[in-house]
Amino acid sequence: MENQNVYAKPVTLKNVLKFAVPTIVMTVFMSFYTMVDGLFVANLIGTDALSAINLTAPVIQLVTAISTMLATGGSAVIMKKMGEQKSEEAKEDFTFLILVNVVVGLVMCGLGYMAMDSVFSGMGLSADVTGYCVEYLSRYLLFTVPILLMNNFTLYMIASEKATLSLLCSVTGGILNMVLDYVFIAVLDMGISGAALATGLGYSVTAIVGLFVFSRKKNLLHFKKPVFRLRTLGSAAANGCSEMATALVTGIITMMFNWTMLHYVGENGVAAVTIIMYVLMFASSLYTGYSYGVAPMLSFYYGERSLSESDVRTKGKLKKLVSLSLKVIAVISVLTIAASFFLTKPLVSIFARPDNPVYSLAVAGNRICTAALLFIGFNIFASGMFTALSNGAVSAVLAFSRSFLFMLVTMLVLPALLGVNGIWLATPVAELMAFVLSAGMFFKYRKKYGY
Repeated sequence: MENQNVYAKPVTLKNVLKFAVPTIVMTVFMSFYTMVDGLFVANLIGTDALSAINLTAPVIQLVTAISTMLATGGSAVIMKKMGEQKSEEAKEDFTFLILVNVVVGLVMCGLGYMAMDSVFSGMGLSADVTGYCVEYLSRYLLFTVPILLMNNFTLYMIASEKATLSLLCSVTGGILNMVLDYVFIAVLDMGISGAALATGLGYSVTAIVGLFVFSRKKNLLHFKKPVFRLRTLGSAAANGCSEMATALVTGIITMMFNWTMLHYVGENGVAAVTIIMYVLMFASSLYTGYSYGVAPMLSFYYGERSLSESDVRTKGKLKKLVSLSLKVIAVISVLTIAASFFLTKPLVSIFARPDNPVYSLAVAGNRICTAALLFIGFNIFASGMFTALSNGAVSAVLAFSRSFLFMLVTMLVLPALLGVNGIWLATPVAELMAFVLSAGMFFKYRKKYGY
């Protein structure tokens, strides 16, 4: 079949990059959504408003965690069925999981509004920062369902060999977000609520396009009368639980960073953390984009391999793809480390002027946190790989340990010993610990999966 040619092609750097580069560019543009908000907010409103965006991030991550779980886990389940030649069942499951996401979005939106005031009132923030937090989040939550659909359609477009379309949607959404940020904040003087509306409308581009794309029957995946299969929902949840755990614990760790910085430095420290998170988020988006790009290939080759145990050529595809991916991750790691270290001051100056106390905090912190980029790429790929291979348990252990357990330990110990420098060191040390665990799991399951 024509729409399966990409999976039948040899595993070469050229063919893999054709599949992965659009998703890398796409995730980079997706990371721009939040960064552009921060850029306009910091320069046109102030660093208090920038702090508010970071303080609302845990709530936003909690809202989207379940969608992330169903999107990544569902994609692995569905593409495995495609590889097993169960295409009609895969389409029924695809439609069912999209409907589940819509329901989840409505529920999470309601819960977000109910919990919003109590969350911020108990953080001991100034009246101005509290007001910014409530104003930003209340507008952002209006787009909960479109955001959840965007998360799902992004991955399913990639799986359906429409990574380029997904890229175009992300680029269009990113440009729309930038334009609307300027219009809403600088021209219409809507303040931080304008930043939230601009982001929500930018996200909605992929959601709207996805509804049209997956309504066309000629696509590899398309909407079909859904069939409720509790086992499918359970498998999607199990496979994607690591990604949900990552989103959940990222929110918790972000709160810990904020509280620790409030204790040691105050609200200027929160703004500095926000800037450094933007830098790390941008670098991480490269690894995430690559992992998203090759995940459908990993799932397909794994499903295909289970049908062709005696086919040496089929077994070799999975092994070659993993080996090639590790080399790509290593190259990206070297480039991002060099760029982050040598461009620290120009990057920070985009968000804070040199005479702002936030600037010196962020410069010092970013140079220390850059060390984390040596390990982040492999850790992200390892977790994503096990999800694609339908081993959600191992993926969950890796994601939970990396994002929560190791970060919790380092955040409790290092600041107590080293003060503010301990806060900056927490991320590199936690990523190093996660790297050791990921490498151990990688070698443990090497024979089982044949990579």
